[in-house]
Amino acid sequence: MRCTLSYIIGRIEKRVNANMFRVKCLSIRRLYAQIAMLASLLAIGGAASAATSARFEHDHGTVRLISGGATAGGGETLDLGLQFHMKPGWKVYWRSPGDAGFPPEVNWAGSTNFAHAKMAWPAPERFSVLNLETLGYRKEVVFPITASVLEPGKDVALKARVRFLTCDDICVPYEANLTLNLPAGADINTPQSGTIQRWRAKVPASGDRAPLSIDRAEVAGSGKTTALLVRVTGSDALKSPDLYVEGPADYGFAKPVVRIASTGNEGLMRIDVQPPNRPDARLAGETVTLTVVDGDLAVEQKVTLRRAEAVAAASSGGDAIGYGFLAILGLAILGGLILNLMPCVLPVLSIKLLSVVGHGGEAPSRVRAGFLASAAGIVVCFLLLGTVAVALQSAGLAAGWGIQFQQPAFLAFMVAVITLFALNMWGLFEIHLPGAVSEAAVNASGQAGSGIRGHFMSGAFATLLATPCTAPFLGTAVGFALSRGAIEIYAVFLALGIGLALPWIAVAAFPLLVNRLPKPGPWMLTLKRILSISLIGTALWLLSVLWFQIGGPATTMIALLMVAIAFTVWQYRHLSERARFATWVVIGLLTVISMVGADSFTYAARDRFVAIEDNTWRKFDLTAIDAEIAKGNTVLVDVTADWCLTCQVNKSLVLDRGQVAELLGAGSIIAMKADWTKPDPAITAYLKSYGRFGIPFNVVYGPTAPRGVPLPEILTESAVMAAFEKAGGKNAHVRR
Repeated sequence: MRCTLSYIIGRIEKRVNANMFRVKCLSIRRLYAQIAMLASLLAIGGAASAATSARFEHDHGTVRLISGGATAGGGETLDLGLQFHMKPGWKVYWRSPGDAGFPPEVNWAGSTNFAHAKMAWPAPERFSVLNLETLGYRKEVVFPITASVLEPGKDVALKARVRFLTCDDICVPYEANLTLNLPAGADINTPQSGTIQRWRAKVPASGDRAPLSIDRAEVAGSGKTTALLVRVTGSDALKSPDLYVEGPADYGFAKPVVRIASTGNEGLMRIDVQPPNRPDARLAGETVTLTVVDGDLAVEQKVTLRRAEAVAAASSGGDAIGYGFLAILGLAILGGLILNLMPCVLPVLSIKLLSVVGHGGEAPSRVRAGFLASAAGIVVCFLLLGTVAVALQSAGLAAGWGIQFQQPAFLAFMVAVITLFALNMWGLFEIHLPGAVSEAAVNASGQAGSGIRGHFMSGAFATLLATPCTAPFLGTAVGFALSRGAIEIYAVFLALGIGLALPWIAVAAFPLLVNRLPKPGPWMLTLKRILSISLIGTALWLLSVLWFQIGGPATTMIALLMVAIAFTVWQYRHLSERARFATWVVIGLLTVISMVGADSFTYAARDRFVAIEDNTWRKFDLTAIDAEIAKGNTVLVDVTADWCLTCQVNKSLVLDRGQVAELLGAGSIIAMKADWTKPDPAITAYLKSYGRFGIPFNVVYGPTAPRGVPLPEILTESAVMAAFEKAGGKNAHVRR
C-alpha cells in the first residue's frame, strides 16, 4: 500500500514539473514576441522620424523637406512637401508674387535615384502694402511635391537647395540646403502624409471637378483705360471671391472689383490693367492663367483673352451684371431724357420755357430751325465733354461726371455767365452785340429775333448746368463709357446728348405745338423776372459752393466782381456804341480776374468747415468700414458734394428726415460722408471700384453684405431702409 502511494505521488510530481517547464517556455516565447514587436515599432518610428530633413532655422522661421512615406516604396513617384513656418508678420511668396518679391525655388542637383520633381502651389492670399499688391502665405505653408525616381524599389537620396525670400517690413533672402534619405522598403505612411494631403487639397482645381467655373474672360478699353472682365460662377453662393492674373510679364494687374449678382452664385470681376509703354501692346489674344479663390474653394484656368462684347455696370437697383453695347446706348438716351426732370435743371427749364414762349406765332420753319439749333448745341457740348474725358484718360488722369464743378475757376466762370443771363432776362440789355459771348448772353433766352448762334449757345449752356446732376441710368451709361475706349466714350456721350435734347427735338419735329402756348403779352415780363430770380438763386448757390472750396474772403471778392458786372450792364443802355464795346471788354476782364482769383486759393477753408459738422456723420474711412462690420455694425456711405444738387435733394428728403434720420442720429447705423466737393483721389478710386464716375452714390455695408448694397441715384426712404435690412440682417431689427 505504501509503495503504491509513493508511486502515485512520484508520477504527480513529474507531471507538475513538466507543466511548469511548458509554462516557462510559453512565457519566454511570448516575451520574445513582444520584444520583437517593440523593436519593429521602434524601427518604424525611427524611419518615420527620418522621413523629414533637418530644419533650416533662420531669424524669421524654419523650412524643411518632408515625405509622406518612411521609405522609397515600390512606386515610381514620391509624395514630398516643402514646409515653411513663419513667425508672425512674415510671409513667403506665391509662384506669381505680384508687385514685389520672388517665389521659393528648389534645385535638386546632387540627388541620387531622382529624375525630376513638380511642385504644386496652394491658393495664396493677397497682401496690400503701400499701394503694392503681393500674393503669398503667412504662418505656415506646405508646397506639395511629386518626385519621380529613376529606379523604383531602391534607395533615394534627396538634396534640395532652396532659395526663398521672406518679408515683413523688410525683406530677407535665404538659401537652405536640405537632405533627405529614403531607404528601399515596403510603403509605410508617416504623420507628414496627412499634412501634405491637407495642403494638396488647397491647390486650385481645374476642369469639370472644380467647384468654381470661369465662364468668360474679356478685355475692355484700350491704353491706360484697359480692363479685364471675368465672369465666375459657383456651385454655391459666392462669399468673397478674389482673382489672381498671370499674364505677360510687362503688364500689371490691379486688385479686382467684384460685383455679385442677386442670385448669389454669379459674379463679375473687373481688373484694371497697366499696359506696357509700347504702341503695339495688345492684351486681347494673349493667353493668361486665371486663379479664382473664394474661401476654401479655388479654380485655376488658362484662357485666351478676347475683346469684350459686354461690360459690368451696376444698374440703378444695383442688381445688373452686364449690358450689351446697344442696351447701354439705350440707357444713355433714357438717362439724358430723365436729366430734364432733375432739380439742378431748373435754370435750364426756365431758358427752355422762354424759348418756347418766344416762338409763339412764328412760322413753323423758323421754330424748327431754332429748336434744332438748341438741340445741336446740347449734342455738341456733350461731345466736347466726351473729348475732355478721352483727353483725361489718355493723360492717365481721373475722369468723371460733373468733376468740372470741383474746379473753382470753372465755378467762377459759371457764376459770371449765369449773372449775365439773369440780367438779360431782367431786361437790362436786349440788343445784339458783336462777338460770340455777348450774342450768347443776349440770345440764350430765345427771344424773338435771336439768331441761330444764340439758340445753339442756349443748348450748350443747358448742358453745362445739367452736369452737376445725375439721373437713373445715367451713372450706368457713364460708368460703361469711362471704362472703355474713345469710340465707346463718344458713342455714349452722343446718346446722352440726344436724350437731353429730346424735348427740343420733339418741338422741332412738331413745330405747331408752339401755337398751343399762350400768346406773348405783358405776362411774359413777369415770368422773365421770376425766372431771372431763379437764375440769381443758382448763382448764389454756386457762390456758396465756392465759399466752401476757397473760403469767405475769396468768395466775397468774386461776389463783388459780379456786382461790378451787374452795375456795368445796368449802365449799358446809357452808353455810346464805342463805350458799349469797351463795356464787354471790362466784363470779360472781370470774369477772367474772378476765375484766376478763384483758382489761386487753396482748399484750406473747406477743411475748416468739415470740423464743425454735426456728430451724425463721420469722415469717410475705407479701412474703418471692415472694422465696423466685424463688430456687427451697419455702415452707410454717402458720396456727396456741395455742387451736386441731386445729392442735396437726397439729403433733404431722405437722409435728414424720417426713420433714416432717426437711425443715423441714434448711432444705430454708422454714417460716413465722402465729400467729393474738391478733387480727392481716394474717393475717385472708391467710386471707380464700383464702376461709378459720378455722384450721388450711396452704399450700405453690414454683416450680411460686407461688399455693400449700392443704392439708386434718387433715394427713397423705403429703398434705404430695405438696404439696412439686407446688410444688417438680424442686427437691423435689434437696433430698432
